[in-house]
Amino acid sequence: MKEVFEHSAQVPVSMSGLRFDQVASELFPDFSRSRLQSWIRDGQLKLDGRLAKPKDRLIGGEQLELKAEMEAQGTWEPEAIELNIVHEDDHIMVINKPAGLVVHPAAGNQTGTLLNALLNHCPDLINLPRAGIVHRLDKETTGLMVVAKTLQAHTDLVEQLADRSVSREYEAIAVGTMTGGGTVNAPIGRHPTQRKLMAVLSQGGKRAVTHYRVLTRFPHHTHIRVKLETGRTHQIRVHMAHIQFPLVGDATYGKRFKIPKGATDELIETLKAFPRQALHAATLGLEHPDTGEYCEWSIPLPADFQALLNALKTGYNTED
Repeated sequence: MKEVFEHSAQVPVSMSGLRFDQVASELFPDFSRSRLQSWIRDGQLKLDGRLAKPKDRLIGGEQLELKAEMEAQGTWEPEAIELNIVHEDDHIMVINKPAGLVVHPAAGNQTGTLLNALLNHCPDLINLPRAGIVHRLDKETTGLMVVAKTLQAHTDLVEQLADRSVSREYEAIAVGTMTGGGTVNAPIGRHPTQRKLMAVLSQGGKRAVTHYRVLTRFPHHTHIRVKLETGRTHQIRVHMAHIQFPLVGDATYGKRFKIPKGATDELIETLKAFPRQALHAATLGLEHPDTGEYCEWSIPLPADFQALLNALKTGYNTED
């Protein structure tokens, strides 16, 4: 079902001299500037009943009239894939994503994604950009994601992510024994030769900041809590590898597997068999797009991650 928005507002004299799209974004804050610009160009947002351009300057007193219809934002198909929904209301959903689930269709993964599952659960999401998905987790990373169910919620969540007011904390297991917590402040961008990978770049990268603290030290591994200040692709994995503490099971950014000195056969087999990077989005906090109330969700570690921790606790014949 298509969603229709109808709003009107009079331009105050105090906004005299501003562009049409600037005024519209002030008077209709539920929608992004780019969305409003598109509606202006399409004639769905009019000025005193006539067509105008986004850059036209206003004098004050004009009437803005919005009558817009959301069109399908993609050709994706719904699929009956089970979702683990931690929270749902009329505005947002919070999902606990399992390992192995791709978030968004792309080359090589056109079906079987979280997006396809979301459309099956809530068909109206087809009218939202990326079906309401505002941030991602890597395929093999588990844990919490928020999904917008309305355009207003989508706009609000994107803004919260942009101004870094969304709180995202992860648990991870790194290879190597850390002496303490710290912060990695190192820009990240596309790898200069391997374009599917990300890398720390001295020039041309985007600002990336990761805070981490030690939860448990093991003879050759460290269980850490990680808090993102920014949200770059593969940020935690790239930053931990950059400081020589790659995540257990990270075949992309990690090092060749080495048998830990003093490890039992059981621990060695558990480490070898761990099928993914040991990374879990454990806590998510944000301002609710409708009420403005701060909300926070936390979920336990998945079974494979907990089993790895248990193996590390009991997996040494002698202390090194």
